[in-house]
Amino acid sequence: MTLDVVKRMTLGLDKGTNAHGHVGWVTVRCRVCGRYLSLTGQQPGSVRRIEVVYYCPHCAKDYGAYFCAADARMVKYKCPFCGRDLKIATPIFQEE
Repeated sequence: MTLDVVKRMTLGLDKGTNAHGHVGWVTVRCRVCGRYLSLTGQQPGSVRRIEVVYYCPHCAKDYGAYFCAADARMVKYKCPFCGRDLKIATPIFQEE
């Protein structure tokens, strides 16, 4: 193998949008209001504030059906596309 091939195989050399820690991998948009939502549960810059993201398990793949907490409450926790119940996408951690 040449040195160039070995460099491309190294995981640490990914840059830009291909990097493993890039925000685009965990960011979605609310289908109702268009607000950017983080699937990690925290907004950048906020230390203790948790943001809950809801999704429809059936429509998330086809339509990107993710909803912020305010719009999920507005649609009564039902998907506006198929009428099924919304699930929580944000991981919830409990401190002990």
